[in-house]
Amino acid sequence: MNIEELHKKPPYGMIAILFFGAFVAFLNNTLLNVALPTIMEEFDVKPAIVQWLTNGYMLVNGILIPASAFFIQRFTNRNLFLTATSLFTLGTALAAFAPSFGVLIAGRMIQASGAGMMMPLLMNVMLTAFPVERRGTAMGMFGLVIMAAPAIGPTLSGWIVEHYSWRTLFEIILPFSIIVLVVAFFKLKNITPVRDIQVDVLSLILSSIGFGSILYGFSTAGDKGWAVPEVYGTITIGVISIVIFIFRQLYMKDPMLEFRIYKYPMFALSSVIMVIVSGSMFSGMILTPIYVQTVRGISPFHAGILMLPGAILMSAMSPVTGRLFDKYGGRILAAIGLATMTVTTFLFSQLTMETGYYYLMVLYTVRMLGMSLVMMPVMTNGLNQLPMSANPHGTAMNNTLQQIAGAIGTAVLVTVMNNRMETKGEELAKSVAAAGESLNNQELVNALEQQAALSGINFAFFISALLAAAAFFLALFMKRSAPPQTDQLYGKQVQTK
Repeated sequence: MNIEELHKKPPYGMIAILFFGAFVAFLNNTLLNVALPTIMEEFDVKPAIVQWLTNGYMLVNGILIPASAFFIQRFTNRNLFLTATSLFTLGTALAAFAPSFGVLIAGRMIQASGAGMMMPLLMNVMLTAFPVERRGTAMGMFGLVIMAAPAIGPTLSGWIVEHYSWRTLFEIILPFSIIVLVVAFFKLKNITPVRDIQVDVLSLILSSIGFGSILYGFSTAGDKGWAVPEVYGTITIGVISIVIFIFRQLYMKDPMLEFRIYKYPMFALSSVIMVIVSGSMFSGMILTPIYVQTVRGISPFHAGILMLPGAILMSAMSPVTGRLFDKYGGRILAAIGLATMTVTTFLFSQLTMETGYYYLMVLYTVRMLGMSLVMMPVMTNGLNQLPMSANPHGTAMNNTLQQIAGAIGTAVLVTVMNNRMETKGEELAKSVAAAGESLNNQELVNALEQQAALSGINFAFFISALLAAAAFFLALFMKRSAPPQTDQLYGKQVQTK
């Protein structure tokens, strides 16, 4: 089937299989966080050790996603999806029946090796199957799948862990994963082009060390601080490795990850906006639960309920946003979304000890509504400017940058919050001492700690609002884009429609 026939009749059945596989993988990733305390107790491991269930998963993803451009070009989409789903199924079975913590870690790593390939592969299949004028709708449906998992994952896992064993989290995923694997074996066909390229081992090593070290360093910084050699050492190693990796890619005929795609201005602009928005986005997901549970003392269940409408709305809006993108383009949607994010994030920086529960729920929901108008339009508009041969590199680059931006954004905002909290705590302690009151009163100390924490959270939200404002300014320069007639990366004629 040539590209014109494919665009006239996209393989919806095949894409549905890929969608379901990706949904299962993303749902699994959002289920586990709530269960970590229970797992820690059963296997008698410390918090720093149990965190490797999430950190290890993230690191394997960080290593595999940059390499996904090579895999997608070298292997057929059928073989790649079957391999990824097989690995994910094997990892899920290992985790479900793990007799020890070491086996559970191994299961999660194998899961991640399969899940890490699914999103880049699915995105590349959709970019191949749909013409530019219909990609918005297609990517909107993709967004529905990707956002639905985080929307229901934490609430579902909280209920399961409360009533059943943590192993149930894996046991309910396993049959769905097996079904996807069996159906894909019989129904999946090849539609993506394949090139006979060889892996550059040195590039793979540099990429793995570079992206893995940066993700680990920034993820650890939020917990351990910046002065620990484990943090600044791994970040330094990561940066040096990535610089060498980039220079190597620029001089290779068939690079593992193509950095020359940044010669396309709309893709370059979309990458910058996505990095800023990803950094800002995590403020709401990290800071809101801290405020609600730590400062206000609201239960974890009610904290999850507070954030649920926003997550559901963001997921439901994805198909709508996709259709609007096809009709009006990305700039107007991104501008409206980022303006909404800027205003609501600023309002989050004005929280008090008496801010109402339902006001928080509405504010968080409106913020997520704004976010739903940003992510897909910005990303799709940038990818639309790339020639088809560069799509695997574009999807790999976007997914890699989102992971790194999320890790950096979280680490920086947590650091900003902690520094402001310490400064405010010292100021309050001095003012209390000056007034002649004793700091031996535990109730008074608790009240001071809450006020200091509130000040830190508000300041971190203010910084996040500035990031959203910067992204809004950049979005004003977006232009509607379409692929070039000539592949400027590889000097070939490309078929566009």
